[in-house]
Amino acid sequence: MAAKGKRIRAAYEGIDRNKAYDLSAAVKLVKANAKAKFDETVELSMNLGIDPRHADQQVRGVVQLPNGTGKTVRVAVFAKGDKADEALKAGAELVGAEDLAEKIQGGEMNFDRCIATPDMMAVVGRLGKVLGPRGLMPNPKLGTVTMNVGDAVKAAKGGEVTFRAEKAGIVHVGVGKASFGEEAIAENIRAVFGAISKAKPSGAKGTYIKRVSVSSTMGPGMQLEIGSLSGAA
Repeated sequence: MAAKGKRIRAAYEGIDRNKAYDLSAAVKLVKANAKAKFDETVELSMNLGIDPRHADQQVRGVVQLPNGTGKTVRVAVFAKGDKADEALKAGAELVGAEDLAEKIQGGEMNFDRCIATPDMMAVVGRLGKVLGPRGLMPNPKLGTVTMNVGDAVKAAKGGEVTFRAEKAGIVHVGVGKASFGEEAIAENIRAVFGAISKAKPSGAKGTYIKRVSVSSTMGPGMQLEIGSLSGAA
């Protein structure tokens, strides 16, 4: 524990907490400070000028990371017949209907994304209290309620991520792994920044994007210079 504290203190010594870093400089520092024994996730955090408690100030969406997430995504699909076969061929790990619902109610939650065909939403709806809090409830706005289940499975496995503003108006999104190249991380960050920028809700007043920061799982966070992102977004 002492070694961990020493490492983190040393990392913070090289960071100016009052400075907004250019994207390329920040990515270099994130990679340099990602010294854990595992491949740390790089996370982007955006503080937005919204109050998600109001329906017209909610921010939620999906974005395809050009360089993927760097992790294996397990997908569950609610479908029957040909659509179930389509999901399996696309690589879904769990496919079913009422039988899949029973497994989930029984505690089988070893998946990262849940997709459903529209006709299965009556079954999926009964799992709202289980799937909802984990952010796994299929939603047509996120492309997870669709008849094109094969494409949805491939997108989920190919680097598609969802984002949603929390109660404080903050969005956290994993944008890759510390082992990625600097430009790959930067490209993913630009993609997420662009998607969240475009998702500005009608009820947002004043400054929409207040602060953007980046960090790795065990590393210090640093503020990003928004101007170094907006040009690419």
